Amino acid sequence: MEHIINKLEQKLKEGLPGEEAQYLMAPVTRAKYEQKALDETSFKLSAVMILLCRDENNDWFIPLTERFAYDGVHSGQVSFPGGKFDASDVDLVTTAIRECEEEIGVKEGVQILGKLSRLYIPVSNFMVQPVVGYCSIKNVFMTKHVREVKHIVKLKLNDLLDERIVKTGSIPLQNGSKLKAPYFDIEGLKVWGATAMMLSEFKAVLKEIV
Repeated sequence: MEHIINKLEQKLKEGLPGEEAQYLMAPVTRAKYEQKALDETSFKLSAVMILLCRDENNDWFIPLTERFAYDGVHSGQVSFPGGKFDASDVDLVTTAIRECEEEIGVKEGVQILGKLSRLYIPVSNFMVQPVVGYCSIKNVFMTKHVREVKHIVKLKLNDLLDERIVKTGSIPLQNGSKLKAPYFDIEGLKVWGATAMMLSEFKAVLKEIV
């Protein structure tokens, strides 16, 4: 797998699949946004970490976080470790590294490979920068943030590439309504929305190198 890491780092420097890959997993009613046309001062900045890790069996996985239910638009959802840009952050890569440590307790051994395409989330007005990294420490110890993270989900790369986990169904929303959307079925959890869209682009990149 080490050679895959090198190939992935190189691939991320080249052209990305971008919107075409993202929208394979977009909710049916989601509008398309011309991100270059958006006013850079009109949205908030955030970053997430897509972190490749190895478990005790040398199987590669990506840690996701299941959030606690709270009074917010992303209540109870499954997402990457991440959060909003802080004034003390040097850049969005710094944001992703900081949030990864805060939410799942991993910082040591993290090496940055590159970035995916940005994604605008209209419901919360965030422009998200996905940052791709890998952890050189095998079976690294993870600890969840006591207030923000209910459960750390380990998405194996082999499962991500398995088309059988891609499904479409009704997603219950906090306001009681339902939304038709594609999702990844991971450990019985529906991973949908922005996280699914970013995973879709990462999956497209992986399929080009494995």
